Amino acid sequence: MAGIWIFAEQRDGVLKKVSFELLTVGQTLADKTGEGLGALLLGSGVETLAPQLAQYGADKILVADSPNLKDSLTESYTSVVCDAVKAHDPSILLFSATTMGRDLSPRVAARLGAAMATDCTSLDINDAGLLSMKRPVFAGKFFADVVIDSARPQIASVRPNVMQSQENPKAGEVVKLDVSVDFSRVRTKLVEMKKETGARVDLTEAKIIVSGGRGMKGPENYSILEELATTLGPETTVGASRSAVDAGWRSHSDQVGQTGKTVTPDLYIACGISGAVQHLAGMSSSKYIVAINKDPDAPIFRRADYGIVGDLFKIVPLLTEELKKASKE
Repeated sequence: MAGIWIFAEQRDGVLKKVSFELLTVGQTLADKTGEGLGALLLGSGVETLAPQLAQYGADKILVADSPNLKDSLTESYTSVVCDAVKAHDPSILLFSATTMGRDLSPRVAARLGAAMATDCTSLDINDAGLLSMKRPVFAGKFFADVVIDSARPQIASVRPNVMQSQENPKAGEVVKLDVSVDFSRVRTKLVEMKKETGARVDLTEAKIIVSGGRGMKGPENYSILEELATTLGPETTVGASRSAVDAGWRSHSDQVGQTGKTVTPDLYIACGISGAVQHLAGMSSSKYIVAINKDPDAPIFRRADYGIVGDLFKIVPLLTEELKKASKE
């Protein structure tokens, strides 16, 4: 069963949006190579998710369903993915560049002796029939074109939100995989899961992000960003720069940047963020960037599509007020 595979990421029995994005780009590649498109799904009680993957183009859904896979432990998942690849020999294997994907994909590549490209922003098939990838380098200052021609499968991880998902209904044959891993030899186990409370969407899946930096002057002032985010809708969340996180104003889970999360929303609003290269590396792929800063020479303005020079404590509340008025019209 050769073909192009994507790793379908799910948490608590819910498929992540990036899984559908991977299927859409995978279908584009499959159309060019003439191969089928497969989705590799791991977990416990996850076979019921197969129809959703078929709805977005999966010809086959390879399901590894076991109580021992309930917790997404990288050690266990690596063994199962590698066993499946060795048994079915896909030509291309795509992961998402999420926390899970960044942990799992290099381990799979190392175990298989395959090369991989990480954090890709576009994929294509070149004239030689090989996977051609574009990925940012040097903190996003440049883009590298990468081709893997020395190993099979060709492996890549793809940034979330850079590619649009599109429904493409298929029959979606379910193939149950034999999970033959000796779980007694797995050296890691999940001791405790601590989840943050809050109704906001995760940074990596948000369509709009309102971020604050050192210019916020303190944690209490993030309330004006929270209000703006609420006004912009449920697919909006609040982020922060590293300086704000280091100061203890926001949790690390809110950090955008090279040492935080890489985000690609439709709209990124940077409030009081100067635009250090480490921060730009995490958000420069946003579709539109709006910067609000009182320093007209702040580096963030060189990346912004729209810039407002002024006091964010006056501008953000006015923006929120105008948006509220517009929503009532």
